[in-house]
Amino acid sequence: MEEFKKPERFFLERYGLENRELEAAIGRALGKKVDYADLYFEYQVHEAISLEESLVKKVSKGISQGVGVRAVAQERTGYAYSNDITGENLLSAAKTARYIAEESGKGGIVPLKRGGGPGHDLYPLKTAPIDVPVQEKIDLLQKIDAIARRQDRRIKSVMASFSSEFKLVLIATSEGIVVGDVQPLMRLNVTCIAEENGKRFSGTFGGGGRREFTYFLEGDRFEQYAKEAARQAVVNISALEAPAGPMEVVLGPGWPGILLHEAIGHGLEADFNRRKTSAFTDRIGQRVASELCTVIDDGTLPFRRGSLNFDDEGTPTHKTVLIEKGILKGYLQDKLNARLMNMPLTGNGRRESYAHIPMPRMTNTTMLAGESTPEEIIRSVRRGLYAVSFGGGQVDITSGKFVFSASEAYLIEEGRVTRPVKGATLVGNGPDVLTRVTMVGNDMALDAGIGTCGKDGQSVPVGVGLPTIKIMDLTVGGTAAANR
Repeated sequence: MEEFKKPERFFLERYGLENRELEAAIGRALGKKVDYADLYFEYQVHEAISLEESLVKKVSKGISQGVGVRAVAQERTGYAYSNDITGENLLSAAKTARYIAEESGKGGIVPLKRGGGPGHDLYPLKTAPIDVPVQEKIDLLQKIDAIARRQDRRIKSVMASFSSEFKLVLIATSEGIVVGDVQPLMRLNVTCIAEENGKRFSGTFGGGGRREFTYFLEGDRFEQYAKEAARQAVVNISALEAPAGPMEVVLGPGWPGILLHEAIGHGLEADFNRRKTSAFTDRIGQRVASELCTVIDDGTLPFRRGSLNFDDEGTPTHKTVLIEKGILKGYLQDKLNARLMNMPLTGNGRRESYAHIPMPRMTNTTMLAGESTPEEIIRSVRRGLYAVSFGGGQVDITSGKFVFSASEAYLIEEGRVTRPVKGATLVGNGPDVLTRVTMVGNDMALDAGIGTCGKDGQSVPVGVGLPTIKIMDLTVGGTAAANR
C-alpha cells in the first residue's frame, strides 16, 4: 500500500519519467488557438470473482494503464492516448491532440506547480482491495450462497459476485496544476432465483463504495445482502399483475432515486444545455419542480460510490444545488462547458478511463428530506402504487420522456400497503414529474452503493438518494386496468 500513497512519485518512478517531460508534453499540446491542455495518467488493478450454483465460476484479475492527452480549442477537442507510458509517446500523443484541435501551433514548456492536493480526503485507506487474499473473498461468497438458500425452500439458484478496482490517477494541466489520487471501489452483489409451479422469479441486492473489504463484514452486512435478495425473489412469487393507468405513486427511499438520476439529472448536465438539446435548456431561475423539491449533486460524501476527491479534470468535487425549492439553479459543469457557458465549475468532469474524453456527469444525486413521515404519505393514498426498487429504465434527454420498470412494487389500498405486483412500469416526463410531487418524506436515504451510469458509451460509478415521495397522476404501465 505504501508505494501507492504518492501518485505523482508512483507514475514518475514506475515509467521512468521526469517532471520536464510532463511540462514538455503539455507545452506540445498547446498552440496559438488551443485554450487548454491536460494529461491524465491512470494505473488500475481490477478484480472480479463470481460464484454460481455453489461453485466458483470466474476469478479474474488484470491491470490497465495508460495516459490521455487533451487539447481544447474553442468547442473543438483533440484527444490521443497510449497504454505505453513513455516520454516519447507523451510527446507524440500531445502533438496528435493539438493537431486534431487546431491543426497548427508550435507549443512550448508549461511549468507545473508541485504539491497540488485534492482538497478532500473522502476515502482514506489502510488496506487496498488488492491486499485481501482471493480465498478470503471466495469464502465470503460461499457463506452468502448458503445463507440465501436457507431463507426459503423455493430458492433454487444463487449467484454472488465481488468486484473491485484500485485506481491511481495523476492529472497535470496547462494551468500549471498537478494533482494525484488513490481511488478504491468495491461492490458485492447477490441474485436469487425462486421457483414455484414451473415459474422463476428473481431478486437482487448488493452494495459497496469506495471502502475497504472489511465494510462487508461489519454487522454481518453480507448476510443482509443475501437475505434481502432472497426476500425479493420470494415476494415476486405471489405478485399480482400490475394495474395500468394514471394514479398516485409513492417512491420508497434510497435506490428509487435512480428515477431522479435518469429523468432529471441527465437533463441538467451542461453539455446538453449548451447545445440546447435538453428539456431544461435556458430555464435557470424558472420553476421546474414542486416547492417541496430540492435536488443536489454531491461528490463530497465520504466513502460513497459516486464520490471523488477531485473530478477527472483535477477540479475538487462540490456539493452543487441543482434545484432549490422547485427553482432551477444551475447545471453540472466540466471545464469545457463551464468556459463556453461562462459558468462556475462544479467538479463534474468525469471519464471512464484514460482512453476517454471527460464530459459533465453526475456523482451522487439526491433529493433533500421533507417534513412528512412515510406513514403519513402512505395513509394519504386511497389507491395507488408503492415502488420500492427499480430495474432498467431509459430517458430521452431532448423531450424528457422516461420509462422505468419497478422490480419490487405494491398496491396501496385505502392508505395501506397491501399486495405485491409485478410488471409495473412508470411512464412520464422529467421536467413535469417533479411538479407533481405533493409530499416529501423525512426519511432521505442513500442507495446501498450499486449504481453505474452510462452516457455516450462511457460508464462511471454513481450514487443516488431519495426520501419517500408522493407523485400525483403518474402513468403506470401494467396489464390490469386501474380502478381509481
